[in-house]
Amino acid sequence: MDWIKRFRIDTFVFPLIGIGLCVLIWYCISGREISSTVKDDFGDMVTVTKRVGLSEDLPTPAETWAASKPYVIKPFEKRGELDQGMLRFTWLSLKLVAQGYFIALLLGTPIGFCLGLSKTFTKIFDPIIQILRPVSPLAWLPLGMVLFLSAKFTVHIPFAENVTYTASELAAIFTIAICSMWPTVLNTAVGVRAIPQDYINVARVLKLSRSKTLFKVLVPATLPYMFTGFRLSLGIAWLVIVAAEMLTGRPGIGGFLWQQYNALSYAHIILCILTIGIIGYALDRLMSMVEARFKTI
Repeated sequence: MDWIKRFRIDTFVFPLIGIGLCVLIWYCISGREISSTVKDDFGDMVTVTKRVGLSEDLPTPAETWAASKPYVIKPFEKRGELDQGMLRFTWLSLKLVAQGYFIALLLGTPIGFCLGLSKTFTKIFDPIIQILRPVSPLAWLPLGMVLFLSAKFTVHIPFAENVTYTASELAAIFTIAICSMWPTVLNTAVGVRAIPQDYINVARVLKLSRSKTLFKVLVPATLPYMFTGFRLSLGIAWLVIVAAEMLTGRPGIGGFLWQQYNALSYAHIILCILTIGIIGYALDRLMSMVEARFKTI
């Protein structure tokens, strides 16, 4: 029974305490409306309302909930292109994230293996990787727009509607892939280099083919490092889509955030920030579950 109580405290009570403290700090620094009666220039008594606080324009938790309620209680409603429920915005963003992330893994994993296995390959391409890796998504997106400016790509899906990608969508996918692939590349390379030489020697003694050595020895031994890279890449992919949507103005979490920033709707900005954080946390937990599943196979 003690471990059950301990589990409940660790899983529920402590996180709730942390969330409660953050909300309390938010409330303390946010602005509040106060009303006072003063005389105007004509000598008449009028009621004046103004906001006071450490950050006057920052809405309180209650004000944020009141302004954000329609987007939360009706998460899939579509009232306009940039006026939709939060889960609908999230779904639009996640679709592009999934495509860019898949391309990142598809490219990054083989490159990481090549870096780990070949010193010559490392000497040739490692400087290029180190130059490209720190480049911001804000720099890659304009390049993607130039590359796909006149492109229009259509995917034919059997028994379903064809999917057409616009230039902005292709640029966003390109930016997600190029920015999120580096953690996978580097962690996979580190994992390959960390494989004990005894494993390679045993494979040679057993006269395993290159493909069997790869899938029976190298990949299983590198898997923990690969999943670390996968998790980091997923987090970066989710960050990049927000920046890409803010710049392109396409519907999604980032596009909605940029629209509300231009409209000076601070409550909705906070709603977007909380949604981005919660979805990012959920994606990380999901990847952790997938990693644990592979470890038990």
